[in-house]
Amino acid sequence: MDLQHKLSNLPTAPGVYVMRNEAGEVIYVGKAVNLRNRVRSYFQKSAAHPLKVRVMVEHIHDLEIIVTDSEVEALILENHLIKEYSPRYNVRLKDDKTYPYIKVTVQEDFPRVLMVRRRLNDGARYFGPYTDVTAVKKTLSFLRTLFPLRTCSKKIVEGQQDRPCLNYHIGRCLAPCAGLVSKEKYGEMIAEVIMFLEGRIDRLIPELTEKMHQAAAKLEFERAARFRNQIRGLQTLAERQKMVAQHNEDQDYLGCARYGELACVQVFFVRSGKLVGRDHFLLECSAEEDEGEILRSFLQQYYQDASYIPREVLIPEELDEPAVLEDWLGGLRGGRVYLRTPKRGAKRQLLDLVIKNAQVVLDETKSRQAFKEKAQEKALQELQEVADLPEPPERIEAFDISNLQGTNIVASLVVWEDGDFKSSDYRRFRIRGVEGAPNDYESMREAVRRRFQRGLQEREEQVKDGKFAAFPDLVLIDGGKGQLSAALEVRDELGLIMPFIALAERREELYLEGSSEPVVLPLDSPGLLLLRRIRDEAHRFALTYHRNLRGKAARTSILDEIPGVGPKRKKDLIKHFGSVKRIREASLEELQQVPGISAKLAGEIYQHMQKS
Repeated sequence: MDLQHKLSNLPTAPGVYVMRNEAGEVIYVGKAVNLRNRVRSYFQKSAAHPLKVRVMVEHIHDLEIIVTDSEVEALILENHLIKEYSPRYNVRLKDDKTYPYIKVTVQEDFPRVLMVRRRLNDGARYFGPYTDVTAVKKTLSFLRTLFPLRTCSKKIVEGQQDRPCLNYHIGRCLAPCAGLVSKEKYGEMIAEVIMFLEGRIDRLIPELTEKMHQAAAKLEFERAARFRNQIRGLQTLAERQKMVAQHNEDQDYLGCARYGELACVQVFFVRSGKLVGRDHFLLECSAEEDEGEILRSFLQQYYQDASYIPREVLIPEELDEPAVLEDWLGGLRGGRVYLRTPKRGAKRQLLDLVIKNAQVVLDETKSRQAFKEKAQEKALQELQEVADLPEPPERIEAFDISNLQGTNIVASLVVWEDGDFKSSDYRRFRIRGVEGAPNDYESMREAVRRRFQRGLQEREEQVKDGKFAAFPDLVLIDGGKGQLSAALEVRDELGLIMPFIALAERREELYLEGSSEPVVLPLDSPGLLLLRRIRDEAHRFALTYHRNLRGKAARTSILDEIPGVGPKRKKDLIKHFGSVKRIREASLEELQQVPGISAKLAGEIYQHMQKS
């Protein structure tokens, strides 16, 4: 009744609608120029809806609307909400959070160029997103051979007089930290880097050639040689770029291929008439999704974060309401953008080539996924046989212990579920019941007990969305027979019924409950490979936590134990005296000379340091 009431009172204004299922999860986000007409159309039984819409409507339990001033605003809001909620029935860029960018920190006096995973609103220039991490790293390496960019993370202001590092002495940095290059000169180099990242190599080479001649005329031969090397490197790269158009315009060509619930969009980047690069993106969609909706969703999600938007974007199929997308893209670009669908000629030929490349990538992805699924199926069947399980395990939990000579003992719990690691269910434990010499057995007992005691408690109290309530089909212990026996003791104490196995790292031997001799699987067996992968992830997670604790312990000092001495006063004391030893040797009067240290606090510091 509440849903019917909302449907009967919908406004005719433009806006966004958010549909939720019975559990309150967002299952679809859409935009409309007229909310009343668009939303009501989903519930008209006479309409010939595609299967996806019919299935979705059956799950709609509630809806929300957000009215906007224009359809362009609605499009922007729709894109934001899709990224926030990742709704089941929207087309979504697959794993878009993992796509790397090249970041140029132009907001700094002396910018850096680095690879990042997240795009922030921090004033920097971002290029990407890219799907190939290796290609990004090669690009950065190539840039650093052409341009002496700084790679340090220190904050540098003009006029700074630090000691230059080794990179300066080998010609890989201009040493702005030592005041050896002005902000303007360094900025000129960054402008050249940006031009390179935008694919404008043909415009960059004449500028560098002119600078080379100017340097040679001033007898600055080392500087001229550096420009010469840059030009040669860029010319080699430019020779690989294929001329695809007789004009000098910038264009993006988009081609689409799809299979089932997976689609691939290939993008060819044409700059000044040359094909300077290409990339592909995978999207999750319903099996009935039409190509136009896939292209529209890709345009929204990709160009929202793209570093550069050309004047012309060529697509294989005309879209509904293209003017709204063109206005939105134009706003992002700061100039007019055209969406075009060529029917014949050279542009259509290139577009067909892009579509063919999209199909090739999709076929490779399908083949790779099929191989992965088959290998995983064989691995699970093998584990079922070896561990004598009633059925192949869907959820595997692994424990690992990490310590250094008995200090900062920690345990990790990682979860593998339905074919992949489930990092949201990872847990880490700081072992408290073991002191003195290392005791892996007792440490394992404590970790297993704490994990399953918490799980039993959440089950008993029926905690909603409990972090420990889900129990595994198989538990993997990192270690040998001793570690397995310790874990089994805890399992039996708690009255649990679930299989435990152990994997010894030295010889990759598998220990099973009730068997004194290990099982030795072939090193290339799918089951062992899966267990090793899970064990190694548990080891990595434990080691990372242990290193963090060690680092934190190493950063603490006796000053942290003094009441009233926080991070700022600790920093002021170290800056004033130079070391903890000199603070201990200081008199009351000398301590009071530090800004912010009162006579009372100076007395407490003095007494504490003398006692220690």
